[in-house]
Amino acid sequence: MKKVFVSGCFDMLHSGHVAFFEEASRHGTLYVGVGSDATILKLKGRATINREQERLYMVKSTRYVFDAWINRGEGLLDFEEDLKELMPDIFFVNEDGHTPEKEQLCQTLGIEYMISRRVPHEHLPARSTTALRSECFIPYRLDLAGGWLDQPFVSQHHPGAVLTINIEPDIEFNDRSGMATSTRKKAIELWQNAIPVNNSLKLAKELFCFENPPGTRQISGSQDALGIVLPGLNKLEYHNDYWPYNVVSVQDEDILQWIEDHLCMVALAPRHDGYEVLANTNITPEKVQKLSKASENCWEAILRKDLEAFGKAMSDSFNAQLEMFPLMISPDILKLLEDYKPFVHGWKLSGAGGGGYFIFVVDHHHKITGTRVRIRKNLKIIL
Repeated sequence: MKKVFVSGCFDMLHSGHVAFFEEASRHGTLYVGVGSDATILKLKGRATINREQERLYMVKSTRYVFDAWINRGEGLLDFEEDLKELMPDIFFVNEDGHTPEKEQLCQTLGIEYMISRRVPHEHLPARSTTALRSECFIPYRLDLAGGWLDQPFVSQHHPGAVLTINIEPDIEFNDRSGMATSTRKKAIELWQNAIPVNNSLKLAKELFCFENPPGTRQISGSQDALGIVLPGLNKLEYHNDYWPYNVVSVQDEDILQWIEDHLCMVALAPRHDGYEVLANTNITPEKVQKLSKASENCWEAILRKDLEAFGKAMSDSFNAQLEMFPLMISPDILKLLEDYKPFVHGWKLSGAGGGGYFIFVVDHHHKITGTRVRIRKNLKIIL
């Protein structure tokens, strides 16, 4: 029998985990590395529901698992030391658990890298730990273009728009991943498990003020609060103020489905210690104008459903950001981008310096392995 290795958190063990173990075990004898409490706290920004020894006990009790242990390392590759010691024939991952670093490590070690499509057991619903958590109804936010224009120290030089989409919480994104996770935590603190039914702009302003009380030194941009509260695609227009002077929302299902069909997220390794995104900042009116123009082009391309123009405008927006904030991207992330460029129409970074994702504009998801997103297309009432 071949040796098969999987790794994960496996908190609140559910049928999705068991189906994953079952699928992996079809390829050989299954070994499981369980993330430690310390690793999960660092990556997720929260403690697990079940502590590591309890999670390990439940995983080892599953009949598809031959053996399991707590991974000895930390970070996204917390299993590396254990992997080298075990030297399995196959490293099996879920589609949303794939990262280029994992794949590269397996290539280096001569281990087959196999990706699951997360298929539930027959007659059972698809399950995820995130979906079982009470706060899962609060969405995330992803900006597509114009990022940084919600900060007055940028938009004072030229007006421009930030484009955001409202992301369903099918995945629990890590802290500092560029998905407005800190603002989402404030939303959970404020509203618990769901956004109230009320005037959306008023609720977004309430969340923005809650996150930035009087005396706050570094103001979190309002695109986070607006992007979390407003469903669909949103164009937030700024000029030298923390709050946009105009908001345009799109909830057309055809357009939103088109965006979903052509976005793919590839996870990145955590940022390096001591990282400061604002170091070496170089902001000029000409550079801000370039960012604003790229955002406007991105908006128009989306409304036309023009894939080539969408990809180009997203890349132009990201490149304009880099001209002002050159430390947004590290050499290792830049090298990874060069590997993907031949296969995509455009790109941006979510989570400056690492710890987030590359957002790619693609023809079809099967050409690139990565995470897909689901856009919240209307206001949800959770009773």
